[in-house]
Amino acid sequence: MTTLGIVLAVVVALGVLAVLGAVIGLIYLINVPVGPSRRLPKAAAGLDVPAIGRALDGAMQMTSGRLPTDIQLKVTEIRRQIIELLPRTTTFPLGSEDLYVIERTATDYLPSTLQAYLTLPDAYATTQTLQDGRTPLQLLREQLQLLDDRLDEITQAVHEQDSDRLVANGRFLEERFGRPSDGLALPPKE
Repeated sequence: MTTLGIVLAVVVALGVLAVLGAVIGLIYLINVPVGPSRRLPKAAAGLDVPAIGRALDGAMQMTSGRLPTDIQLKVTEIRRQIIELLPRTTTFPLGSEDLYVIERTATDYLPSTLQAYLTLPDAYATTQTLQDGRTPLQLLREQLQLLDDRLDEITQAVHEQDSDRLVANGRFLEERFGRPSDGLALPPKE
């Protein structure tokens, strides 16, 4: 075998290994939960954090290896969003609709949506068109996107509240220390 042939064989082998490594990494990321539910953060009073954790873990276990990659990633994203929102819920007003949506998405909407889809045989779910012309798989994608969009709205509202607090703090500091022409600098020492 010539040197060129050996180099070519090594390059092909490395390419195959790289692709295999990427596939294994993707499978790992899809099937590994974001974090165990026992480490869930504190949340607003009234939210059943252990139930939320169990439901999210159950959704991940229920779907592991049973959904197309893009849908499994969407389920993982919804789980991540909920977990990231939990510590922020302590600032939500009591009786907030957003609190209700977060808890119900984790404990009811997400698991029910997934279970309804997973009861269907694979061939039926991916090929059978329903009355509205969509397949069950298309409906699942749309329903998960609705849940994801609503969680995005809640997350955006939380970020806006944080931004508003930062702006209010800046105003306070400007009033307290004056507003120098070069920004928010402290007066020079004398």
